[in-house]
Amino acid sequence: MKRGLKVLIVLPFLLFHHIHTFAATNEEGIVSFSKKFLGTPYKWGGTTPRGFDCSGFVTYVYRSFGIHLPRTAEEQYEKGKKVERSNLNEGDLVFFATYKATASHTGIYIGGNKFIHASSKKGVTISDLDESYWENRYLGARRYLFDEDSVALLKRFSYNYLTW
Repeated sequence: MKRGLKVLIVLPFLLFHHIHTFAATNEEGIVSFSKKFLGTPYKWGGTTPRGFDCSGFVTYVYRSFGIHLPRTAEEQYEKGKKVERSNLNEGDLVFFATYKATASHTGIYIGGNKFIHASSKKGVTISDLDESYWENRYLGARRYLFDEDSVALLKRFSYNYLTW
């Protein structure tokens, strides 16, 4: 009985540590992995390193980390957790209205006010959110990785469980 109680007490802490470490590793890993594709040519509908469109690139990178996203920028924008621009984390998706009123372009935020994306003119490239073209078309961001709220919820669960 004592061994079972120890497991029940330690388990939430181990789970919290694992999730927090996993989230940080995924953010860094996604950014690092995405940069391996710099210069990959743009291909309308492309979803492989032979050629990507914007949402194909984001989908490919995330899927490489076991995270399955909807296929189009518009569908990706409708899902995920809304994030204010001032709270962007590496790995968050940023969205733009380039040729229609809703999300028609997406990229991965890499920190320093920059994002990596598949540009129809440059292929996979890094751009700055403050460049006038992107700033004027910015719609918002979504988070698909663990965030502070998820970690806080787990922490609260651990605390409530231990004081129960």
